[in-house]
Amino acid sequence: MAPRHFRLACRRVPFKVVFFILLILVPICVIGILTHAQLVSYILRPLWDNPPPPFKHLPHYYAENVSMEHLCQLHGWSLRSEPRRVFDAIIFSNELDILEIRWRELHPYITKFVILESNTTFTGIPKPLFFDSNRSRFAFAKEKIVHGVFSGRIAARGKNGNPFALESEQRKAMSGLLRSSGISYGDLIIMSDADEIPSPHTLKLLQWCDEIPHAMHLELKHYMYSFEFPVDYSSWRATVQIFGPYTGYRHSRQTDLILSDSGWHCSFCFRQLQEFVFKMTAYSHADRVRRNEFLNYSRIQKIICSGDDLFDMLPEEHTFQELIKKMGPIPHSASAVHLPSYLIENADKFRFLLPGNCLRT
Repeated sequence: MAPRHFRLACRRVPFKVVFFILLILVPICVIGILTHAQLVSYILRPLWDNPPPPFKHLPHYYAENVSMEHLCQLHGWSLRSEPRRVFDAIIFSNELDILEIRWRELHPYITKFVILESNTTFTGIPKPLFFDSNRSRFAFAKEKIVHGVFSGRIAARGKNGNPFALESEQRKAMSGLLRSSGISYGDLIIMSDADEIPSPHTLKLLQWCDEIPHAMHLELKHYMYSFEFPVDYSSWRATVQIFGPYTGYRHSRQTDLILSDSGWHCSFCFRQLQEFVFKMTAYSHADRVRRNEFLNYSRIQKIICSGDDLFDMLPEEHTFQELIKKMGPIPHSASAVHLPSYLIENADKFRFLLPGNCLRT
């Protein structure tokens, strides 16, 4: 009886209703899905994307006034007779404030600061050599700086270059710059972006302890816009590695080992609104700027103070539980404890990075 009743019900549906559904509602639904494809994709990510293999977290021991020998022993390592040389290698765009904090914080432990910058962005847009034109700001590290310039390719007018291809070329160029910097086998190399800052006590530990892993990632506490908005401990791309004959400069997963709570990652932590716009259009994920209004100063300012997402995107999570937990703005924090010491010592200069100071020029 069921099929017969269904056929009778179909006969009673007016032709106009069927026409409306097929020619109007269906296209509207299709257009809506295509327009918001990224949103739909992120909502359904737990269904179509598998999470990466989990990291093996190495416990990280530290407290003030504890001897280095004891700290090495707690990690299962032994104390060296002299510290390793450390080379800090970054590809630089325009993060001058963060670079100053990074280099001031790490200066006592670094043998060479190796920095490569390009005359184009990853998207093929011409740009100034920001570091080269601000060298006087970093005169304190003059004797340790190895600076290189990468001649980028300018994208055709109205088009963006392949950002990941250009980024890959710069990372290969960095490998060459490293080899000319005086690095030797057995030295320690930090591979990270400028805003991924290892803590000084992490570097001191890896300098002085023997038998550390050949390569490990650094788990960094992730902040957005300033240290007022702590996100989580999901930042893992920063790597430390013992330099050897096959070492290449990478910003991707190299090992399953990660050293817990090893520093800070402050994303989009800029002083001026124009710096936000520059990065949004310059970095590898510039395709996230789906509408021109995303670059509006008043919109960006509102987002910086609310902790919302610059690109109106959902969290990139692999479980519905984590997706739901991280939806919405990042909660404010009033804590300025356990941050880079140079930041706290120069709080007036870097007030925009501290809680309660979200307004930008």
